[in-house]
Amino acid sequence: MADGSEEANDIEKLYEYGERLNEAKDKSQNVKDYEGIVRAAKGSIKAKQLAAQLIPRFFKFFPSLSSQAVEAHFDLCEEEELGIRVQAIRGLPLFCKDTPEYVSKIVDILGQLLTAEENVERDAVQKALLSLLRQDVKASLSALFKHIESTDEPSADESIREKVLNFIRDKVFPIKAELLKPQDQMERHITDLVKKSLQDVTGAEFKMFMDFLKSLSLFGDNSLPEHVQELIEIIEGQADLDAQFNVSDVDHIDRLISCLYMALPFFMRGASNSKFLNYLNKHIIPVFDKLPEERKLDLLKNLAESSPYTTPHDSRQLLPSIVQLLKKYMPIRKAGEEMNFTYVECLLYTFHHLASKTPNTTNSLCGYKIVTGQPSDRLGEDFSESYKDFTERLSNVEDLARATMKKLTQGMAEHNKAMAAAKTDEAKASIKVKKQNTTTGLRTCNNILAMTQPLHSKSPSFIGDKKINLSWKEVAKPSTPSTTAPVGGKRTATDTNGSGAPIKKGRGVGGVQNQLVNRALEGLSRGGRSGGRGRGWGGRGRGRGYR
Repeated sequence: MADGSEEANDIEKLYEYGERLNEAKDKSQNVKDYEGIVRAAKGSIKAKQLAAQLIPRFFKFFPSLSSQAVEAHFDLCEEEELGIRVQAIRGLPLFCKDTPEYVSKIVDILGQLLTAEENVERDAVQKALLSLLRQDVKASLSALFKHIESTDEPSADESIREKVLNFIRDKVFPIKAELLKPQDQMERHITDLVKKSLQDVTGAEFKMFMDFLKSLSLFGDNSLPEHVQELIEIIEGQADLDAQFNVSDVDHIDRLISCLYMALPFFMRGASNSKFLNYLNKHIIPVFDKLPEERKLDLLKNLAESSPYTTPHDSRQLLPSIVQLLKKYMPIRKAGEEMNFTYVECLLYTFHHLASKTPNTTNSLCGYKIVTGQPSDRLGEDFSESYKDFTERLSNVEDLARATMKKLTQGMAEHNKAMAAAKTDEAKASIKVKKQNTTTGLRTCNNILAMTQPLHSKSPSFIGDKKINLSWKEVAKPSTPSTTAPVGGKRTATDTNGSGAPIKKGRGVGGVQNQLVNRALEGLSRGGRSGGRGRGWGGRGRGRGYR
């Protein structure tokens, strides 16, 4: 009974402190009243709830007690009683209303509190953060991103980092137009924060950040060329193109190929692909045989899609390696040879685009007689054996392609009959996949024939435009509006798995199903990462720092 009476007395005193402060004209004179409110943070449950309301309300009038008041309020945010915690969290933004120097500290605390398990508490934290972001977006963003950059104690910080990332993705990015004002200044600020955060990220996190940067006006469709190049340099840093390559480092291979895929839209916008291609030519293509099969297919597809944007100088450097790969995958003998048609399609497409930039380079490589008037034509030398070897391989490829097309056409007729007879949705779905495989195979073979036939001439014309629509790309349908990607455009979601549906390798059209990009860029969940950060795109420090 005595305890209840004492608690009631404490509550009554708190109300008196609050009333006197409300009525005082010069509130700073009522120091003892505010000290009593701060002390109440260590009182009963009801006293703590009331203190959580009163401490931030009168905070600005007592700068000499600021540290004591803030620490007392932070303690309330960690109370066992949920109601006290929620009340204290809701009061945090009030500390910054007239004392903006506290924004960074309060946002830092709120970032840590995002790990709250109770929905009502987590909701209070998010609302408090959004309130502070609207009040001082620059300081708030800087404080939030500190949780993403800092990994000195990964075991302790990892959960906080994940929650902060989720908050930024789900709550901050969607309202960027409202928050990032003045636009130019704040878009540059958040870009710098993102770049500092890229030293240790998973593939999913990197894609999330890149998608956000692409959505900013700074990097939009009408942005300056140097801004597009800045994005390429960010991707190059993440690809670790300055590192010594080790073919057993599958993580680096994943990172490299996925980054090349992400860079493709920026090559189309005029950014240089030189650094990527030089690295591939020097480190990756020489050990191509040692790469896992799905990485090989990814690499060749990305290389093919990059080739239209290659400079003459880089084309001249890369062509010998491409011709060597072509000869490896275009068999010389007709009997008993298997051929991966998708590899050949990729390599022929790359060959045509590179050769169109530097035609006479093919004289010594393939035995052609292309005249440009330059010493590099090497017309006085005899490369007839190279020409004979290359054209024999082309002829063999054409024979294999035609034979395969015949089988595929027969197969399509069988699939159509089977579809008509199918009774269940499951059976129809299975046949539909087979038909898609067959269609892709026919497109691959048609492309190969379209690209081999001009190459029999002693002085061929190389296909340096986009007349060839690669088999894994959606076919444009100009007659009706559609969501189909245009030629040279981005791959659809299913396209990242290779050429639509995979086709068995062998005498038929080849193509190991490629799941690299989907795997590397799968959802933001960080579960299962060994040693804190490290799953996906390697451990801390793999990406180049941006300071």
